[in-house]
Amino acid sequence: QVQLVESGGGLVQPGGSLRLSCAASGTISSIGAMGWYRQAPGKQRELVATIVNDRSTNYADSVKGRFTISRDNAKNTVYLQMNSLKPEDTAVYYCKAEQWRWPKWYDYWGQGTQVIVSS
Repeated sequence: QVQLVESGGGLVQPGGSLRLSCAASGTISSIGAMGWYRQAPGKQRELVATIVNDRSTNYADSVKGRFTISRDNAKNTVYLQMNSLKPEDTAVYYCKAEQWRWPKWYDYWGQGTQVIVSS
């Protein structure tokens, strides 16, 4: 089992920045991709960014050039640096980790952290 705890959310003005953190604990061997997803009120959860092996990253078109995902394997933590925030970035942000336990991958989710972009 993997436990994920997010932090770093809050209220920020448009154009501002926030850095989200997601710390993994528990049985953390064989974790593959980690990522960030978000869910705005009345909308489905959507992918924001993912990272595999510290190098391979993927971003939603809506955040490319503004958000950066990174990973510190020594700390079992994944980060999301969010710059040039827009009101449409307002959502609950969730961390996800994939773990291999034969014979398949399992998904684990954090509890979410609220981000509000408003003046």
